[in-house]
Amino acid sequence: MKETGIVRKVDELGRIVLPIELRRTLDIAIRDPLEIYVEGENIILRKYNPTCIFCGAKENIFVYQGKNVCGNCIDDIKKTVI
Repeated sequence: MKETGIVRKVDELGRIVLPIELRRTLDIAIRDPLEIYVEGENIILRKYNPTCIFCGAKENIFVYQGKNVCGNCIDDIKKTVI
């Protein structure tokens, strides 16, 4: 894990501010969703990029019953359904 030397305090509502330098470097825009992970005592933030649950594709994603599925997998599923 790379240290940045940046320290931020959590405000009364539990928020922190990500510095503009980090947002630019990581291509995080206003309103971009972030995933939050916990690994041991570490909190990990990662820019959310939805992927297909079947093949991992990142394009042509549809949400079906709360799951991300790409158009190609949908077509493949249609072919296998009797």
